[in-house]
Amino acid sequence: MQKMKWSVIAFAVAAATSQMAVASQQSESQGFIEDSTLDLHARTLYFNRDFRNGDTNVSNANALKGKRKGYREETGLGLKAIYESGFTQGTVGFGVDAFGLQGIKLDSGGGRHHEGMDMFPTDRRSGKAQDNYSQAGGAVKARLSNTTLKYGEQFVDLPVLSTDDSRLLPETTTGFLVTSNEIEGLELHAGHFTALTAMDQTFHDSSNSGWLRSIDLVGGRYNITDDLSTAYYYSDADLGHKGANRQKAKKHYLNVNYNYPIAENQSFAVDFNAYSTRFNAKDKAADRTSKNNVRSLAFAYNLGAHTFTVARQCVEGNHDAGYEYGYDGGGSVYLANDVQYTGFHQKGEVSNQVRYDLDLETFGVPGLSFMTRYVRGSKIANGTRNNGKNWERDIDVRYVVQSGVAKDLSLHVRNATYRANDAAGNPDINEVRFIAEYPLSIL
Repeated sequence: MQKMKWSVIAFAVAAATSQMAVASQQSESQGFIEDSTLDLHARTLYFNRDFRNGDTNVSNANALKGKRKGYREETGLGLKAIYESGFTQGTVGFGVDAFGLQGIKLDSGGGRHHEGMDMFPTDRRSGKAQDNYSQAGGAVKARLSNTTLKYGEQFVDLPVLSTDDSRLLPETTTGFLVTSNEIEGLELHAGHFTALTAMDQTFHDSSNSGWLRSIDLVGGRYNITDDLSTAYYYSDADLGHKGANRQKAKKHYLNVNYNYPIAENQSFAVDFNAYSTRFNAKDKAADRTSKNNVRSLAFAYNLGAHTFTVARQCVEGNHDAGYEYGYDGGGSVYLANDVQYTGFHQKGEVSNQVRYDLDLETFGVPGLSFMTRYVRGSKIANGTRNNGKNWERDIDVRYVVQSGVAKDLSLHVRNATYRANDAAGNPDINEVRFIAEYPLSIL
């Protein structure tokens, strides 16, 4: 399997060398200030989770007070300001990126707050959500030709390290990342990161209580044609808290994506994703190697405003957590059946999806879209048996204002219903999210 993955990348690189290199981005630089951008973004999020079978909402403080609820409900406002400078002129250009984040609690309390919501930091004495939290950070960058090196605190979106942005404020990660586009159609990445900050925290290395000690990554994507692309990424992560539960996690990722245009308003797409991960414990007393392989294959048929998708996903290996992520960012799950509430990647799980998307611009309502999907999983490992079952149904409606004072304002409603049997080990849940977002470009 590993040889096959490397052969795909070798083929991509060999093919790319026959193409002309793209024009130098650095030679076209207008200057540090001239190419600067400043973007503001406001997001209001109402988040409701209703656990149906007695799952509780107990924090340490609430447990002492006898408060037990399975109903979680919070509303907040997230504000982001992101500044990206241009590069100074010359053979090597230099610049800086900076950001400021502010989270504000609009509604929470009464036993409805829980750390698992990832919305607000928790006051350790009262068990309630903090009223506000903020974070600021930045990175320095340098560019030579079409290759950029960035060092500092940043947002990353790669299959083996992806900072999550599904709540009020995004995760951030600290380290360096090299991005190279020297050959047309080929984008390469290499990086080393030493910290991951959670979406609902402000202190350094707060995600998963500092479980990620460091991660190295390398990989890239090659567009073989306008309709066919392939990607491969590899990461080597050092995990564990000081003096305990130390382990290494080595992960490979492969993607092949193909789009076949049938007619002017018809197309057929295929998307294949696969991860292969090996975990090696460093603690001799718990010396154990475990592995996990997960793959998904999706087929999508587009006919004008309609898109019909079917997908299948399979998890193999002896790693108890199935496909384990989080240490490399909550967004690092490039799999077809990783949906709103669950990822259908428990140990041994096999899942199938049907999905329907509708773009209502064709019917005279530009900016309005609708999506619904149903995913069913089975064969989840349960001790010596594989009898765990679950399913999720999602409904998603979104409208983006097309013109006027409120242009680009996005209103988004997401609903998820999740059910599982006892062998799957997860509580039943109904979830509703309402998201209002307004982006504004200053520079």
